[in-house]
Amino acid sequence: MPTAIITGAAGLVGAEAVRFFASREFQVVGIDNDQRSVFFGAEASTSWSRDRLLHEVPGYDHRDIDIRDESQITEIFAEFSSDIAVVIHAAAQPSHDWAAGFPQTDFTVNAVGTLNLLEACRLHCPRAAFIFTSTNKVYGDTPNRLPLVEHEMRWELDPSHPYFSHGIDETMSVDQTTHSLFGVSKLAADALVQEFGRYWGMNTVCFRCGCLTGSGHSSTMLHGFLAYLVKCAVRGDEYTMLGYKGKQVRDNLHSWDLVNMFWSYCQQPRPGEVYNAGGGRFSNCSIIEAIELCQKILGRRMKVNYTEQNRIGDHLWYISDTRKFQQHYPSWKPMFGLPAIMEEIGQSLLQRCRTS
Repeated sequence: MPTAIITGAAGLVGAEAVRFFASREFQVVGIDNDQRSVFFGAEASTSWSRDRLLHEVPGYDHRDIDIRDESQITEIFAEFSSDIAVVIHAAAQPSHDWAAGFPQTDFTVNAVGTLNLLEACRLHCPRAAFIFTSTNKVYGDTPNRLPLVEHEMRWELDPSHPYFSHGIDETMSVDQTTHSLFGVSKLAADALVQEFGRYWGMNTVCFRCGCLTGSGHSSTMLHGFLAYLVKCAVRGDEYTMLGYKGKQVRDNLHSWDLVNMFWSYCQQPRPGEVYNAGGGRFSNCSIIEAIELCQKILGRRMKVNYTEQNRIGDHLWYISDTRKFQQHYPSWKPMFGLPAIMEEIGQSLLQRCRTS
């Protein structure tokens, strides 16, 4: 039986990947020590997701290990060695704001942790597919230099620009830009993943993700835009828009759609590849638009606050062009649109409130 090693296994993407690969007859080994609760507090803990995986996924093997611990990571890879067919690296410190307060921790988790996993993979299972969840923040604030037009509900790209129809592609520069400390640590990891593919011919790939979402998100104010917004609406908590008049645009990709991209890659790996991954023109919204849709779905008004101070390096407009991936893997297409995603998150939160 092939083995899948999945880091951040109790998080949004990791838990989705555990279920997806287990359903395809993989032995799944999950690595997750709930650092999310350390970063963001108890409300962001993924312990509930870990417990659910242990209960619902037959044979799931969970390891409470920190990816910064090189020796323990190496031991796991040595234990399963030649059986490892895929490594999905979804563990990360994911917040702009948190990284600015703790840059050394952010860098060691995101960059050094990734190096530990890559080297363990190179030594023990060099033919495995190594899949890295990177971020669109590797492009820094370069997207803000695009010719944007302000509309009533959103910022939008000038229709004459080549990116207008399909979004931002992988040729955008990562240089001469403000990344945020988080963006820098993820860019370092992104470059490492590419280099192991190009230098050693390993089957490594970076998925530069927009906003990832779904009902499995342990969202908090500092991370998990769409799920956190819906959580505020369900609980009646106040939601704060940070700058740009609430018109900043994000594309939103459901975690299942992303993991299905991973699966497509595993069938025919391409060493050292890079793909933008997001909802594209199919699934995107401004914060104002998301609030309006959430209110419509739930049938009540939200408590909303606004502050002029935007996050440093934050994007005014970002929509992912996924055509490169679709050209390489034409069977893939996103399945979850924005209304369906928000409805799923809302129903899941209501269910968890009833059972807690």
